[in-house]
Amino acid sequence: MDAYLGIDVGSVTTKFAVLDGEGNLITSLYTRTLGRPIEVTQEGLRQIGRELRNGWEIKGVASTGSARQLIGVVVGADVVKNEITAHAVGALHYVPDVQTIIEIGGQDSKVIMLRDGIVTDFAMNTVCAAGTGSFLDQQAYRLHIPIEEFGLLALRSKTPVRIAGRCTVFAESDMIHKQQMGHRLEDILYGLCEALARNYLNNLCLGKEILGPVVFQGGVAANAGMVRAFEEALNTPVTVPPHHDVMGAIGAALLAREHMETNGDKPTRFKGWGVSEVEYETSSFECKGCSNLCEVVQIKIGREVLARWGGRCGKWEM
Repeated sequence: MDAYLGIDVGSVTTKFAVLDGEGNLITSLYTRTLGRPIEVTQEGLRQIGRELRNGWEIKGVASTGSARQLIGVVVGADVVKNEITAHAVGALHYVPDVQTIIEIGGQDSKVIMLRDGIVTDFAMNTVCAAGTGSFLDQQAYRLHIPIEEFGLLALRSKTPVRIAGRCTVFAESDMIHKQQMGHRLEDILYGLCEALARNYLNNLCLGKEILGPVVFQGGVAANAGMVRAFEEALNTPVTVPPHHDVMGAIGAALLAREHMETNGDKPTRFKGWGVSEVEYETSSFECKGCSNLCEVVQIKIGREVLARWGGRCGKWEM
């Protein structure tokens, strides 16, 4: 039976999704990247491979996320796509009439505008962690709350306090101040959710027309407090689709299926499950060929260079 694999390797988490020929999810995996994208991808492939021994054959693979080029080389991806495209395709698969996508990951956030199923605009925030999953993780740890319970506790709030959410440092200082004043924990937590939703809308969505249906995906969509905060700020329902945490990987798998079907009988470049046992080595060097001083990354097996990227002129690309 034909299957298509999508891999979304982000700075904080790595996601895998395997779809059948009809676009139904067969299995998925959500794990921490831990600063080791190759090793985590290899371990994920081992787990996925064990689950798919029962007659499934990978016919196409796509990679996305911040480490998409690196992982595309490692696994032998047929398609390497940016996160905007992957998340849009994934959202359209579950909510065909979606017009606005809120996506908040571990260390960045995005807003994607679609009209008639086509991406017309987007914005990304990659310079500040305010409102992202890593910041919420940090605050949950500081308050000794399991991150899984953060949203449910926030929903108990009756009188949320106002938190300065424009900056992680100010937000944390404000939360500590509110604690010292004696405010209830749930009011502080929901106040933080409101602040982060406000910050997201005021920065990423400034000047953009937010139309429904609105879809919220990414790991932070699991936080029920954040979902309600967005609904109240936008005064519109916010849909959290099934498998919201692996939506980028699902979109990548759908792109792999489309690519392979378009190319007819062309075989996949997927290197097989054995790639999880190969020892890869990555390194970088500074090209001094011009004043740009590009940092070029390369990946090798032994002495064989598999790929290089990072240069602006394409001199080192292979």
